Amino acid sequence: MKRKITLMDGAVGTTLWGIAEANGVKKEPVWKYNIEHPEFVEELTRRYLEAGCEIILANTFGANGPAVKRSSPYTAADVVAAGVKAGKKVLEGTGVKLCLSLGPLMQLLEPYGDMEEDECAEIYREMLDAGVGAGADMILIQTFMDLEMMRVATVEAKKYGLPVMCSMTFEKSGKTMFGNSVQDTIDTLAPLGIDAIGLNCSLGPDLALPIIKEFSEKTDLPLLFKPNAGKPILSEDGSTAVAYTAQQFAADIKPALEYVSYIGGCCGSDAEYIKEIKKLL
Repeated sequence: MKRKITLMDGAVGTTLWGIAEANGVKKEPVWKYNIEHPEFVEELTRRYLEAGCEIILANTFGANGPAVKRSSPYTAADVVAAGVKAGKKVLEGTGVKLCLSLGPLMQLLEPYGDMEEDECAEIYREMLDAGVGAGADMILIQTFMDLEMMRVATVEAKKYGLPVMCSMTFEKSGKTMFGNSVQDTIDTLAPLGIDAIGLNCSLGPDLALPIIKEFSEKTDLPLLFKPNAGKPILSEDGSTAVAYTAQQFAADIKPALEYVSYIGGCCGSDAEYIKEIKKLL
């Protein structure tokens, strides 16, 4: 039986900054736009909808309690709910799923830092209550380097009865910055009953391919793959160029179609990159 591959979106943050800049609005933590410029979030969602995405992320990745409190008068609950509502407004009636996005915290869990597990769980619970309450269809826990923090967030997310997908970010070595391997990731997360596992961010598709292949050899769980479109390259004259064109990105990501069930892009990719992946599918 042929495996269905579901098309996900590209970058949220860099795309939103581009929309803000085009409208003469300064760069902010992008979660602020949920409340101050929901039209930007709607535009982002619309672009990915028109590119053919079947799952689009809500603009909630970094909207955790400590971050929101540190640089705004809002609550995380307000910001997350507004982000989900902006996305749902565009997707209503389309059948496209809106996915609540949870990212890592700046604080470190014990023993690396002084945050206790209960405090960490409470921060994610606030985001989950707001996002699920506002109508998110599923949950992606993504761009984590610390497997223990990912475990805490996943245990909380599983309490809400929605599909939960988990995506770590790896170094070229095939391990996370905290030293977690692919096997560690599977051993920790698979028993929690998640719906997909994989990697996003940090690497371009060429360097990320061996890691997603290793996942395919070690688990039967559906795999998720959202590599970066590379870091911008600075020329001698001060201009910047993207590391991957949309066409090159799609060409390099193509071998992953052999393994994955969910595919999209991360930092630096936008709707044009997703359209190129759509052609492959």
